[in-house]
This record gives sequence, structure tokens and C-alpha cells, in this order.
Amino acid sequence: MTLDDLRTFVAACRHGNLTLVARELGRTQSAVSQHIKRLEQELGLDLLERLPRGVAPTEAGRILFGAASDGLAGLDLALRRLRDLRQGHGGAVRVATGATTVRHFMTAAIVEFRRRHPTTSLEFQTESSSRTCMEAVAAGRADLAWITIGEPVRGIEQRPVAKLRWMLAVRRDDPLAGHDALEPDDLAGIHHIRLPETSTSRLRLDAHLAAHDIHPPATTGVADWDTAMLLAELGLGHAVVPDLPNLSRAPEGPLRLIPISGLPPLTVGWAARQWDALAPAALEFAGFVESSP
Repeated sequence: MTLDDLRTFVAACRHGNLTLVARELGRTQSAVSQHIKRLEQELGLDLLERLPRGVAPTEAGRILFGAASDGLAGLDLALRRLRDLRQGHGGAVRVATGATTVRHFMTAAIVEFRRRHPTTSLEFQTESSSRTCMEAVAAGRADLAWITIGEPVRGIEQRPVAKLRWMLAVRRDDPLAGHDALEPDDLAGIHHIRLPETSTSRLRLDAHLAAHDIHPPATTGVADWDTAMLLAELGLGHAVVPDLPNLSRAPEGPLRLIPISGLPPLTVGWAARQWDALAPAALEFAGFVESSP
């Protein structure tokens, strides 16, 4: 039993598809199957059930997955720290984020962290959704991820940081722009600029509106909140967005941001495999972000 065997098996349980495992690990599907077969032969048990469209862990596989995934997370972190020491580097903090996270939540933290740790690398990788951010953490490609807090995910610890109220972004000449506050019923006739269906925040917002029996037509799709507000400013529709830090609020600007009452706030924060096992630099950077205004 080797570390590569265990890493391949953990990835197979996580993805449920050997082709995706091969792509992630940069190996052939045959090599992936050989790693799994070697584990099964050594343990004398079937670890994966072969399904028509993928694989799923057996009872024995679930036991091994629970132990191996936690152990590998700590081991990978230790190996990375040792590599940094050997190479004389100050280490690295790897953060998976959405497209607009750095601008709205992390600018002050980045400046402060760089001032205190000039030799420590900050590495940001942009992901398309909270789900893919957490996948990056689970696979060891990132230490931290900034996400929309959602349902529990096995092997991932979620840490709420902020609750953001919902706002309607509209052009200043829009009929709704004259309101100081809006209710969910006011959104029934908007032309909604939406994020992708894979976005956790989009799913949360759709559920909140559906609870009020509101299903506004989606006229435009975008990848991030900043683009949604830009298109609203251009008159392509209305954007329901969270009250993000560092939003432009020029009193005479072309866009108005109007608070919406009656919708539960959007909770955002951190995800990590094991919070207590994070390197001190990662914990310090996370703390700077949490304490930023």
C-alpha cells in the first residue's frame, strides 16, 4: 500500500468517476485502476463498486476513505511545509476564490499580510462556484477557500464570517430607483440578471424568491456580481446582489443599490479541510480578512 494508492482511492471516492481521477492526477485511467486494484488485493476486500456511470465506495471503501482522507490532508500539509523549509522559502498561502472575492473582501488583508510576511507567497486561484472552491481544498490544491456557506460537506470545515443583506441594483432612471427600500413582492416584474445555476448564492436567492412565489424572468446570465451590476447600469436588466464590501455608492452615479427587506441574508466565509491543521500563515491571512472593515 503506497501513498499514491491511497491518494488515487480518495480521489475516486470524491469524484465517483475514474476518468475524472485520471485527469486530475495526470495519469491514464489504466494506471488509476491499477492503484485501486492493488489496494483491494492487499486488503482482501472490494473498495469500489463499479456502476454503469462511475464508481461508488463499498462499506469497506467508506471506512478506508474516512481514515485516508483525513490522514492525507495532514500529511500533504506537513510535506509542503518541509519542502518550503528545504528550499528556504517563506511558504505559501493558497486561496481558492470566486471572481470578485479578492476585490471586495481581501484587498486590505493582502496589503497587511504582505507588509508582515514579505517572503510568503499568496496564491489565488479563481473558481467558478463555491462547490469547485471546496473541491480545490479537498484535493489539496488550496489551503483555504472563500465560499457561500452551504450544507455540510464531508471532509470540509466551513467557517461563517459575514452575513450580507440583499440589494437591488438598478439604473437611476428605472421606476424602482425611487424607492428607499423594497419588499420581495416588488421584484415580481424585474428582468433578472442571474449568476450560473451552479452558483450556491444563485440557488439560495432563487429559493428565497420561490418561497414568496416570485419567479422573475432571467434576461441575462453572468459569471459574477460585478458583471451583473455593470449590465444593470447599462440597462440590460435588474441585478439582485449581496451588499458586498467596497461597492461604489456614488450618490449621483448611474446605478442605485436599494436594500430588499424580507430576504434572509447571504452568509459567506471560509472553507478548509481542517482549520486547526492550517499553517500559521494561512490562519493569519484568514484572520486579516475577517477583521477587515
